[in-house]
Amino acid sequence: MKTPYNEIVNIASIGSQTNPISLNEILRKANDEQLTPAAQNKERVLFLGIDVQQDFMDNGALGVPGAHGDVERMTQFIYNNMDKITNIAVSIDTHTPHQIFHPCWWIDEDGNNPAPYTPITLADLDSGKYRAVIYPRQSRDYVEHLEKDGKKTLCVWSYHCLQGTSGAAFENQFANMIYFHSVAKKAVTQRLVKGQDPLSEMYGIIKPEYDTKNYINIDFLNKLENYDKIIIAGEAKSHCVLESIKQILEHYANRPEITQKIYILEDCMSSIPGFEDVTEQTFDDFKKTYHVNIVKSTDDIL
Repeated sequence: MKTPYNEIVNIASIGSQTNPISLNEILRKANDEQLTPAAQNKERVLFLGIDVQQDFMDNGALGVPGAHGDVERMTQFIYNNMDKITNIAVSIDTHTPHQIFHPCWWIDEDGNNPAPYTPITLADLDSGKYRAVIYPRQSRDYVEHLEKDGKKTLCVWSYHCLQGTSGAAFENQFANMIYFHSVAKKAVTQRLVKGQDPLSEMYGIIKPEYDTKNYINIDFLNKLENYDKIIIAGEAKSHCVLESIKQILEHYANRPEITQKIYILEDCMSSIPGFEDVTEQTFDDFKKTYHVNIVKSTDDIL
């Protein structure tokens, strides 16, 4: 690499609203790198970055403690393996205020919106503790199916990743690195926009928690088969990373040749407080059941 890491990433600016490094300057430098074009890589490696967005940084609207350090290690990993990473795919959580997991969707018996991190159960709806301001029937149906299917309880989150706002954007220094890779490797970064259905949460990148149309991103699932290694990092480990991996593993449950290609960078993701124990147990189960590789970004995996 001709370009030093610190000319691509300003560590002190991770999570900041402003980017002190010019993307135009970065991409000019990337164009001067003489790396192997992605199409010519003999080992095909996909880096999958899940929801590395401003609102999930430590000081964001739905901040994940530890996210700044995760981004530093993530970008260092991409930099160290720039020529070996064939393609990068990134998910982009995208919402509007009126969605089933945001406060304005619900009111309590006194007409107040619930506070962020409030769980809402079917019993709460049937007792009148909370009610949906819009789509009451569909909202009850959604909560009922979450409980019936053994999913996470509906949680009211703070407003986050609102479409068109700075909080929905990629974290600036992560953006520097993935776009540098795109130009240097002559590889188009794939963007996976998720979370726009007002009547469902969509933690995972493959499908919503529940929807009547049974949407599934089969196109992306099929693309995974073309890679020799799939490396995953992002935020939050307890929710969007966990569900994304779970959805991929369940789809390929009977194809160990696919699941064994997955490498989870455990030091490049953090959990929302209060969900750590169940998250670690689930990741242990992934390793035992599907033989995924749980590694650190400093391990020699490429």
